[in-house]
Amino acid sequence: MTDDSLHGRLRSAILSLELTPGQRLSERGLEPDFGASRTPIRAALMRLESEGLVQRDGRNWLVSPLNLDEIRNLYEFREVLESGAVRLAAEHASPRDLKALAELAGSSDDAAPPEHTLDAGTSFHLTLARLSGNGFVLDAMQSTLTRLYRTRWLEVQSADSRERANREHTAIANALVAGNVTGAELAILEHVRGTGQRLADSVTSDRLGLRARGMALD
Repeated sequence: MTDDSLHGRLRSAILSLELTPGQRLSERGLEPDFGASRTPIRAALMRLESEGLVQRDGRNWLVSPLNLDEIRNLYEFREVLESGAVRLAAEHASPRDLKALAELAGSSDDAAPPEHTLDAGTSFHLTLARLSGNGFVLDAMQSTLTRLYRTRWLEVQSADSRERANREHTAIANALVAGNVTGAELAILEHVRGTGQRLADSVTSDRLGLRARGMALD
């Protein structure tokens, strides 16, 4: 197994909540589950630490707990980042690229499994960031979505949430295609702000339920 594939498997287990927030990990304990020795496991954990997904716990490791303040701060940052991405995309992206973005938004299926909606939403936001023409915007979007992946996973468990996300993505893209930059910016601000508020409210109101599922909250 390559270092990249080991990192990817560990990362996927954390993001999908297979390894739950607050769960303690040891390099030796991960060996049989992931079929790797301690040295590559340690290297993978160090990469995950740089992504904010694990943290040191003495000689061992800890899956980073869900942090409500971090969630709120990241969604505030997303408002600034994504409204800027919309303005830059309107300036730099070709009509064909914007139409492809709208087709991507419209291809989502409300009846699809939650993971499909989450992956489709991630693709939509990363594509929008890419259309900004600014690599720093794309890198920031990638990092932010990674840090929020676990809470976004909780959001898409609801069919209403999946339908809302698909509808709002389509509204953003259609406004860009129509050249309505102000409308697109307002639509993405409403989308990001609403999603962030619902997630924060959900995590706050379900603290006991999340803890019962083994998830730690800061």
